[in-house]
Amino acid sequence: MGRLPRRAFTTAALATLSGLGAAGDVGAARSPAAAPRPRAARAVRGMWLATASHRDWPSRTGLSAGRQRAELLAHLDTAVRRRLNTVIFQVRPTADALWPSPYEPWSEHLTGVQGRDPGWDPLGTAVREAHARGLELHAWFNPYRVSGQPDPGRLAASHPARLHPDWIVRYGGKLYYNPGLPPVRTFVRTAMLDAVRRYPVDAVHWDDYFYPYPVDGEVFDDDAAYAEHGAGFPDRAAWRRHNVDRLVLDMAAALKKVRPGTRFGISPFGVWRNAETDPNGSDTRAGVQTYDDLHADTRKWVRERWIDYICPQLYWNIGFDAADYAKLLPWWARVARGTGVQLYVGEALYKAGAAGQPAAWQNPAELSRHLTFARGRAEVRGHVFFSATEVGADRTGAMARVVADHYR
Repeated sequence: MGRLPRRAFTTAALATLSGLGAAGDVGAARSPAAAPRPRAARAVRGMWLATASHRDWPSRTGLSAGRQRAELLAHLDTAVRRRLNTVIFQVRPTADALWPSPYEPWSEHLTGVQGRDPGWDPLGTAVREAHARGLELHAWFNPYRVSGQPDPGRLAASHPARLHPDWIVRYGGKLYYNPGLPPVRTFVRTAMLDAVRRYPVDAVHWDDYFYPYPVDGEVFDDDAAYAEHGAGFPDRAAWRRHNVDRLVLDMAAALKKVRPGTRFGISPFGVWRNAETDPNGSDTRAGVQTYDDLHADTRKWVRERWIDYICPQLYWNIGFDAADYAKLLPWWARVARGTGVQLYVGEALYKAGAAGQPAAWQNPAELSRHLTFARGRAEVRGHVFFSATEVGADRTGAMARVVADHYR
């Protein structure tokens, strides 16, 4: 998940995917039929539990199944101890799986070898054990990220990216699926929905990776896909936004069929557009704008009610000049107002006491001030902290201050 400063594919599976045919994309981008939105029964007090690069779990590769399980349960126990009620667990960090998927290989983060069976089911265990503790479990997926290195030959032999080399784009020293290809959108949706069919997850959660963050001096090479599929759009950027819109809409529609009542939430980078770019934008001067740089029209998804919750990553302190928490939170509250889409706020616990951060983050009370500021806004239905390691370690006492001030 981009939360640092800018933060075996079987024959049967192939047959299932090909059987979707032209129905893989649910027509032109349009809002689902009006229906009551699934809502959290309580204000969300959440934490992200990241698996990419061993950010939170497992602590390293090669641990025994028993040790991996013990570490996972310890994180769930930490959530309970901190009086949280929701864990957002990263189960598909790089086009792989933390459950026995017929579509994608086992994650290398478990055994050190992509595709090797770890001998247990992390997602199934997480759902069962979270629910036993009174916690919600949101399954966190990264739709398009394939690998943190650029060589497809280093992927498992059965990896879909090796079976379909035309699906991938090398960019910034990494591999991505090409969002402009309809078969790619169909595949990634099918792979994610497999987990929803198997387990009673409380929500499907995506973070801020759609088209990748810009890399200076590089171009995301989707020329061929644009030539084939981009007719009728005013420019490539509009076509790319349409591609992301389609994935969001199609996932929302499919989720309602596969497991009605399961919520769909997205946690984007905190700035949609700056006001100097668009009068509807926020009073910010951020270097990244999701609409323009990631081709993700996050404001539209809320206003059109395509999703059940939005959790923008407001990873700045109150008073930060380029992106002030105290200006961004009211902006998102106005976006959500009257839509029925719940607003949760992504909080940068990892910055508390960290070297190189603004002075505000050296004050253990900064995060508590965020929750106090949000308290008077009815649209704010909770906060989610990045991430589980800091929730447990709490090096400056910032999390303990939040619990004492707000979660008593």
